[in-house]
Amino acid sequence: MPLPQQPTLAARLAQARAASDALFDVVKPEFLYERPIRERHRIVFYIGHLEAFDRNLFDKRLFDLPSPDQRLDQLFAFGIDPVDGGLPTDMPADWPALAEVHGYGREVRDHIDERLAALDLPPETPNHDTVGQLLNVAIEHRLMHVETLAYMLHQLPFAQKRAPDAPRLHADHLYAVEPGMVPVPAGRTELGMTAERGVFGWDNEFGEQQVDVPAFEIDRYMVTNGAFLEFVEDGGYRRRDLWNDADWAWKDSTQVAHPVFWSRDAVGWRLRTMFDDIPLPLAWPVYVSHAEASAFARWRGAKLPSEAQWQRAAHGALPGPTDNFDFRDWNPVAVDATPDSASTWGVEGLYGNGWEWTSTLFAPLPGFKAFPFYEGYSANFFDGQHYAMKGGSPRTAQCMLRPTFRNWFQPRYQYVYAGFRCVRD
Repeated sequence: MPLPQQPTLAARLAQARAASDALFDVVKPEFLYERPIRERHRIVFYIGHLEAFDRNLFDKRLFDLPSPDQRLDQLFAFGIDPVDGGLPTDMPADWPALAEVHGYGREVRDHIDERLAALDLPPETPNHDTVGQLLNVAIEHRLMHVETLAYMLHQLPFAQKRAPDAPRLHADHLYAVEPGMVPVPAGRTELGMTAERGVFGWDNEFGEQQVDVPAFEIDRYMVTNGAFLEFVEDGGYRRRDLWNDADWAWKDSTQVAHPVFWSRDAVGWRLRTMFDDIPLPLAWPVYVSHAEASAFARWRGAKLPSEAQWQRAAHGALPGPTDNFDFRDWNPVAVDATPDSASTWGVEGLYGNGWEWTSTLFAPLPGFKAFPFYEGYSANFFDGQHYAMKGGSPRTAQCMLRPTFRNWFQPRYQYVYAGFRCVRD
């Protein structure tokens, strides 16, 4: 039986657009000028940004594109990274009207699609092919924003959103998963890949590196809400010895006392999902900042895995049909729900259900070369202030679940769908 034909790159771009359009539709129109996370732009910026990015990327590289409005090309060109201090101060009135933003986007798409239709696009093209590389960049850039925008919309008041019909919740709120570690023998692991492999990757994925990893133990599952609750109730957020100086200062100044998605009422702990508050699901992975994950690991007498340890632990694991990724759900599932995609060593749930923090600072692999058309994508964050993450979340597109993909965030940013597991040497 022949394999199903893969969609063309043009079709994949259309699918990515449909995913971003659907996400913006979650917000009631009158609230598109809100800023749910103070470090980020207002939502309306991203409506324009996704289209301006594609236009500015393709223009003069794939084909000549007319500009509907050069002012908007520039206004919507770049997003911002969440930073400590220097918060944006713009007001809703500083942004163009919604009709103008939508009109700009429609015109940009029409210009791009007209020219794409004239290109002879194969289903996939090697990474060194300019057409294939630029289209993959546009597709994955948009899909990354579909995920990170979900972090923003998660923080919007429920009344400002439109819930999809019958959002699916899982009946695994109450049971706890028994934690345990599995041994990973000493061996060599591979970070990154070579350009000769011929597949698409971002600039930080290239520069294949072989790393010898000593034997270690790692959690079979991601740390759950139930396990993290023990840390909270044991005073983990009040114990100075569990936090490094910078993390303690942040925690103290912001008065963080539990994960950002948690709240507490007279009955007990609850979890804020995208569309509702529910009793805390003990079997779901906890989503926390790197700072909180590190403190928990110290409390357990362990540490976070390095990027190489995580990669070694994931040997033999590939995203499976039951794994929680590619927008299949708005929520996590229980950490023990996907035993069919375990690694060679029995580590489960490595792809989807939540990014996983590592102890490795995000840095270039040997021979790193920035994309000439997007020089700051990775290089701007090789600053010793960002940590590498691996795996994926429920809102990560399938195309980015390749083993070489590297995500990163600052250590005290709480809104990411990121959890962790612990290791011991």
